[in-house]
Amino acid sequence: METETLAMAQEIDFSMLALFARATLTVKAVMIALMIMSFWSWAIIIQKHILFRMAKREAGVFDRAFWSGDPLDELFEKIGPQPEGASEKIFASGMLEWRRSHRQDGGLIAGAQARIDRSMGVAIDKESERLNSGLSFLATVGSTAPFIGLFGTVWGIKHAFEQIAISQNTNLAVVAPGIAEALLATAAGLVAAIPAVVFYNKLNADAERIIGGYDAFSDEFATILSRQLDAA
Repeated sequence: METETLAMAQEIDFSMLALFARATLTVKAVMIALMIMSFWSWAIIIQKHILFRMAKREAGVFDRAFWSGDPLDELFEKIGPQPEGASEKIFASGMLEWRRSHRQDGGLIAGAQARIDRSMGVAIDKESERLNSGLSFLATVGSTAPFIGLFGTVWGIKHAFEQIAISQNTNLAVVAPGIAEALLATAAGLVAAIPAVVFYNKLNADAERIIGGYDAFSDEFATILSRQLDAA
């Protein structure tokens, strides 16, 4: 009997493709959904990695130009009315409001400092939204994918026991394929969830550091403009 069981088990294909092909429609739907979630998560991870590298490089280039000692008006003219980089947009929003706060006679309109701060704050909020977009999906995948995979496993095991009851055979060669197919759904859930959780934490920390740099620059620039406002 043991020899027959071993022979039957050796004849069964336990490759991932074969397990997927033999799975029930519900389990297949679960695994396909998890594969889509995993693919989309990796697309976000790669896109954010590229975006953050560009943001850090742009911030470094702008900081060198800003603290080079050249007049701020010249830097603003060089950047132009439609800046591309995040740091440039924050700087341009503050400079634009600074210029708008001057009357034709050269005097300042009351409340200039508050408007400048608010303009730069709006620019930072927009960049923050751009940097953080998509991260919520990674968090969702990380928290739900294991449970989705577990649902597929429970469903697959239920189907396996139904097949055992129908065949009235508890032979390992009969039980093993159904259990293996069911466990594949849990594995798919973990494959989707683990990278999503790891990279969500990393990318979220990176985004906070970049935004913190924007906030620090905004405060420094506001301090410079505040001195000029007080001297006016």
